[in-house]
Order: sequence, then C-alpha cells, then structure tokens
Amino acid sequence: MHEHTVRATTGSGVVEGFTRSGVNRWRSIPYARPPVGALRFRAPQPPQTWRGVRYCHGFANCAPQQRRYTMLGVGKYQPMGEDCLTLNVVTPQWPDAEPDHEPLPVMFFIHGGGYLMGSSATPLYDGAALARRGCVYVSVNYRLGALGCVDLSALSTPDTPIDSNLFLRDLVMALRWVRDNIGAFGGDPHNVTIFGESAGAHAVATLLAVPDAEGLFAQAISESPASGLVSGPQTAAKIAGKFAALLGAGPDDGAETVMRARPRDLVDALDTLLVRSLDDMDGAFSLGPTYGDDILPDDPVEAMRRGAAHKVPLIVGTNADEGKLFTRFMKLLPTTESAIERLLSTAEPEARERITSAYPGYPKPAACVALGGDFAFGTAAWQIAEAHSLHAPTYVYRYDYAPRTLHWSGLGATHATELLAVFDIYRTRFGSALTAAMDRRSALTVSRDLQARWRSFSRTGVPGEGWPRYTEPERPVLVFDRRTRVENDPNALRRTAWEGFSLASS
Repeated sequence: MHEHTVRATTGSGVVEGFTRSGVNRWRSIPYARPPVGALRFRAPQPPQTWRGVRYCHGFANCAPQQRRYTMLGVGKYQPMGEDCLTLNVVTPQWPDAEPDHEPLPVMFFIHGGGYLMGSSATPLYDGAALARRGCVYVSVNYRLGALGCVDLSALSTPDTPIDSNLFLRDLVMALRWVRDNIGAFGGDPHNVTIFGESAGAHAVATLLAVPDAEGLFAQAISESPASGLVSGPQTAAKIAGKFAALLGAGPDDGAETVMRARPRDLVDALDTLLVRSLDDMDGAFSLGPTYGDDILPDDPVEAMRRGAAHKVPLIVGTNADEGKLFTRFMKLLPTTESAIERLLSTAEPEARERITSAYPGYPKPAACVALGGDFAFGTAAWQIAEAHSLHAPTYVYRYDYAPRTLHWSGLGATHATELLAVFDIYRTRFGSALTAAMDRRSALTVSRDLQARWRSFSRTGVPGEGWPRYTEPERPVLVFDRRTRVENDPNALRRTAWEGFSLASS
C-alpha cells in the first residue's frame, strides 16, 4: 500500500494527512477550541493556532458515550474525551499536473446515533468512495448526550453560565471552518451540501432554521430524520432539572453539579433519564434541540412552513422498514401493542382510531412495527417535506431496496440501510457477504443510481433525471428498489392519519 503525506494550510496552521487508495485524508482537524474546563457547556470558541505541522493521520477522541458504541473494529475502540470538536477531510488524489482544476463540491456529513452516540470515525462513514468520484468529503464530530444535546441552560447562573443548543453551535462552527478553509483542500466553499442520517438527518433539518447557518450550505439531504426531538424552553427546563437531580443536585446547585460531574457520570445519568422518560412518555425525548433562543428561534418545521427557513434545495426520505431495526437493537421505539397503546393513550379516541386503522392488521406484529417506524421517522419526513416544499425545491424518496440476506434476517430495508448504498459498501468485502453473490448486481445498480443522484444534487441542486419535485396534490416520491420508480403519495393513508398528532401537545 503506497502511502505518502500531503499538507494543507488552514487558518490555524499547517495540517498533514496521507494518501492511500486514490484519496488524500486528514483526520481529526480541530475546528474549535477544546470545550473543557471553564468552556464545558459553553458555545464553541474558534480553534487555537499552532506552529509547525500538525499531524492529522489518526482519529483522536469521539464524544463521551457508552464505550460499547465506540467500536471501530474487532476489539478496537475509539478513545473518548470532551476534547472532541474535530472534523475529517477526504479529497480525490489529483494528478500533480492538474493543480488548476475547478473547486469541487463539498459534502459535509453529520453522523446519527440518537444524539447520544456515534462518531465520524465509524468505518461506514469513511467517505473515500464519494471523494473518488469528485467531491471533497467532510465528516464532523459534535458534542453528544448531556455535554451537547441536552439543553441544561435553564440551570445557568451568573457564576456558572451554561449555553443552549451546544451541538447546533458546534455544527455551525464546523461549517464556518469549512467556509474559511476548504479552498485549501480543493473544495468550493460556496457549494456545500450538508447531509446526515437519523439524528444527523434531524440536525440537517434543524440547521435549515438556524439563522447563523445562512449561506454556509447550498443544499441539504435528510435521510430518515427522527420525530419528537425538538423541545420548547419549558420542557427543556423540566428535563434539565430532572437530569441535575439524578446527579445529586439540590434545587440551587444544578449548574455547579453538572460542571463538576465526571463525563462517565453524565453519560450514566442520561441513560437513567432516558429509561425513565420512555416509561413516563412525558412529551419529549430528553435529547435534541430546543427552540426559543438566539441559535434556534423557532420550531424548525414551523419556520419552514412560514418561509423563515433557508430556502435551499432539500432531499428528504425514509426507508421502507424503518422500525424493524428497533425490534432487535436499541428498543427505543413503540413497536409493540402495549407500547403503542401507551403512546396513543393521551390522543383523542378518533385520532387513535384513525392512526391504528391506517395499519391493516393492527395489532399484529408487522402492523405494530410499521406504525412505530412511522411514528419515529415517517412523520418527521412527511412534515418536513410538506413544510419545506411550500417555499423551496424539495425531493422525497423512499428506500425499499434490501438484498435477500436482509429480508431473510427479518430486517429488510430497515433504518440506516440506505447508508450501504450512499457509502458504496456493497463494493466492499462486507457488502459482498451481504449480497451472497446473487444480489450483487441489483445492489450495485441501486448504489450507483443513489450515489449519482446525491452527486448531481451536490453539484447542481437537482438530483438527476426523472425525479420530480415534491408538490401538492401529486406528492411524487422516488422509490429506490430493484426497479426504481416514481409513485405519487405512496403512503397517503398513513401520512394523513398522523396529521395533527403530537406527543408534546398531549
């Protein structure tokens, strides 16, 4: 494996990366000052400068989380730490004879993980396959869990100030870094596409309503955004109080308690809080953005509806079997009759009837899993599409493709499986095992089509031929499958059944 080093000059100093397999990579470049000590729970500060060359060959820390989520390979775990505000850059290896090529579109990836886990170093998010085909790929870490995605600002005191929406502020800071520095890596700072999956897709949709993010991206792709993750200030304050109490705080020393707590204790207390909130169904998931401050003045979907969000082209969609993953792992979704009945217990009887009757066979297991998947992801994608399409070009997809191995295992086209196509995993050894030879051709065809559309969208804001914009009343949806096709409003009954349902208002 021939490897040599490559250097780029950023506003903070020179960074050295390496070349391998046709791409240049820089890992763990700091885009902000480490948010440690007095900077814990504060808005990110610009990075410090350094002298000489900073070696960016390996991955540094991911954000504190449960260790089991930090696995990078068999027996190999990524180190964790609060000093985690870094990003990675992957570029094509251009022949030295072409230093004057046009700047490339930038694809900026925000990882998912429910706002409590995940890392840009996860092998799936490598991004080399995207970069080789002509973009600069950036993947970012942001503060997770209690350190970044639980709004503890209600605990703030003059002596111990705590800022709100830290993870959103981190992402804006990272996008500013891209605007100011990506030219040195061959990227076009005026053509950045933000894309993400699950909580990362939710962050993408939320950034559409962040005034400070204006002009920092030109397109957005939201793959399976999650529902119910936006809180108002009162709910956030209630959650902050419960969280501080779990750490042993009294009524007046919440800020000092969370400032002093070890990262490990913050992670454990959040786990306890999540388990309890699932039991209480108290109107909000404890993680995610809070509207009503300077960084996020409005609920993002409301901002889209009113035309107050950034009017950039958007792709949004879901997978056919979203809920199936959560019957096996991370059992956070209501995918059983008892959980669904508890979820709908506060709804009006006619709303409960309307929702359950949209899933033929309810309460049979398959209907329960489909309902749980729509509650968690479908409703968000439909709301975002309906609202954003009033003011800006919006394209909606449903990802139905799954090789037979995934169907046999009972997962089908479940949550996150479109990432196998986006990141060209079906070309790897792991992907070959998944397709067991007989599905290889169809898997590569779907991957090629999806990637070509993401690429076209990142260049021009239009995702290729034959994918009409989402408009009423037809509501066309591109269905990715063995035979990719356009269907008008394919889940009309399910989509309309959820209209007006909200956990938070119950």
